Amino acid sequence: MPVPLVINEKTYRDGIDITPTEFYAMLRKSKKMPTTSASSPAPYLEAFRNASLKAHNIICLTEPAKFSAMYNSARTAVEMAKNALDNVTIEVKECTTAAAGQGLVALAAAREAALDKPLDEVKKTIINVMSKVNLFASLDTLHYLARSGRVPQAAALVNSVLNLKPVFTLNHADPRTVGLPRTMKSALDHILKLMDAAIKKGQTLHVAVMHADAINEATTLKDRIVSRFDCQEIYITEFTPVMGVHTGPGLVGVAFYGD
Repeated sequence: MPVPLVINEKTYRDGIDITPTEFYAMLRKSKKMPTTSASSPAPYLEAFRNASLKAHNIICLTEPAKFSAMYNSARTAVEMAKNALDNVTIEVKECTTAAAGQGLVALAAAREAALDKPLDEVKKTIINVMSKVNLFASLDTLHYLARSGRVPQAAALVNSVLNLKPVFTLNHADPRTVGLPRTMKSALDHILKLMDAAIKKGQTLHVAVMHADAINEATTLKDRIVSRFDCQEIYITEFTPVMGVHTGPGLVGVAFYGD
């Protein structure tokens, strides 16, 4: 579901009217902080109608409610659909991770659905993968978080003086800092160590490397992961502008889980 982005008083639908690359180029030049607004229930209802033409059961995964109003919009659309789509079961699940982590959960669920697994089995897969997904990422700067009001200006000033590249994790919808390296190389080293600690011996991994206008660093991280771990699948994906509004360009990170 595209989330509206407002840049220079013009609204774009994320992934439809603007690409991540275009967005980050505009973000670097924008004097006014871009904003986002949650999708209304109407686009969800339309998506449910379209999906109902192909299936009797629909699962909608949304970002954690603490991050956006998308969960509530989807729930409202489900109530609206009860009369129009009375022969369809629609469930909305609040994902405990976000960004590429949520993408890995969606891919795992889609694979089960493509095999015509019962709804309960698909839901079990979602819960299982959500419980195992880890997400670690490094910020190039705190400047954009300070502009958005998410961290104090003083923290951004300290960050710029010390040239820190904070590494954070996002598990069970609870973001927290897990490292304060001073270079991006050290940040990637730290992320790989965190992956080592999170993975059990012999596990094969499902991996999504994400970046915000930092493809070279993302490619380096992907290559290092492939050489170090047994990956069943690995992707490079651009960090969604909806979250990039707050983190800014330069973010590099990884979401993964092991079988």
